[in-house]
Amino acid sequence: MRRFDCTDAAARQAGLEMAASAVGRGDLVVLPTDTVYGLGADAFDASAVRALLATKNRGRNMPVPVLIGSWRTLDGLVNHVSMPVRELTRAFWPGGLTVIVRQAPSLRWDLGESRGTVAVRMPLHPVAIDLLGRTGPMAVSSANLSGQPAATTADEAVAQLGEQVDVYLDAGPSTHGVASTIVDCTTDVPRVVRLGAIDLPTLRAVLPLVEAASEVSS
Repeated sequence: MRRFDCTDAAARQAGLEMAASAVGRGDLVVLPTDTVYGLGADAFDASAVRALLATKNRGRNMPVPVLIGSWRTLDGLVNHVSMPVRELTRAFWPGGLTVIVRQAPSLRWDLGESRGTVAVRMPLHPVAIDLLGRTGPMAVSSANLSGQPAATTADEAVAQLGEQVDVYLDAGPSTHGVASTIVDCTTDVPRVVRLGAIDLPTLRAVLPLVEAASEVSS
């Protein structure tokens, strides 16, 4: 286990290099985001994703989201970026919004039982963006054991995950400390499946038709 203080320029550079190398060889890293700390792996390395799920004690029935470092990357992950997705990502990326979209069938990854969909976010954190620029898309879940509070500091992540993670990038406390809001955009009307960093009125100011889960008729 190696830990780097990303508030120091030299340590940050060394940490990013070590973290990128770790991801490249299939190891796990912990990285800061604007919401909570994340446990990350190469999204295209099925063994690494399995290790991530095992480390969290999380089943395949809860697929791992993907973090990306640019808007352009989203175009390569889906066949078509719909108007609602485009509007939401323009307004809230980088930031605390995750969108669930239908992935391109050509993608060769295994994030869990995703049924042809993927949850994607671009985080508002310079360390995360720098790392994603080096690695490409990463499978990232909150840095905690399943059922335990999400880590908002590197110390909390270390306490829960310990030696199972190769590199920890410590950038101080998370800005928000609240998980991202998730909007399912795979149906005609986008639907909030988890409220988090972005509230419903803020979403509706950009996309009035978005539904809360409680408003969907059975």
